[in-house]
Amino acid sequence: MPVLRGRDGASRAPGGGRAVRPVDAECPNLRVWPTADVLAIFRFLDDEVIDFDVDLRELQGQERLDVLCGFLREIGQRLGRPVLMDGEGAYGHPILGFDVETDRVVLLMEP
Repeated sequence: MPVLRGRDGASRAPGGGRAVRPVDAECPNLRVWPTADVLAIFRFLDDEVIDFDVDLRELQGQERLDVLCGFLREIGQRLGRPVLMDGEGAYGHPILGFDVETDRVVLLMEP
């Protein structure tokens, strides 16, 4: 099943959407603020990949963590697909993610 990944993870674009750019062009991006203090930057790397990252410094405290989890859940519910968040430089080793079957954001690594 295709997965939308966060923080340096890559995935398939949902619904067959396309983001096309010439090889030598800069990667288009979309800035989304789930709240006024939290920014997610989506990068459309090619016609198959959506990548986004958040600045963990903006996610200090339970309230901000709840914002991130709500954001992952909203994306996953709308796409009907898992949304996984990998640590920077740890592609393929998700830390947490939205689980479609349980309809929850879950911890995916050992604490």
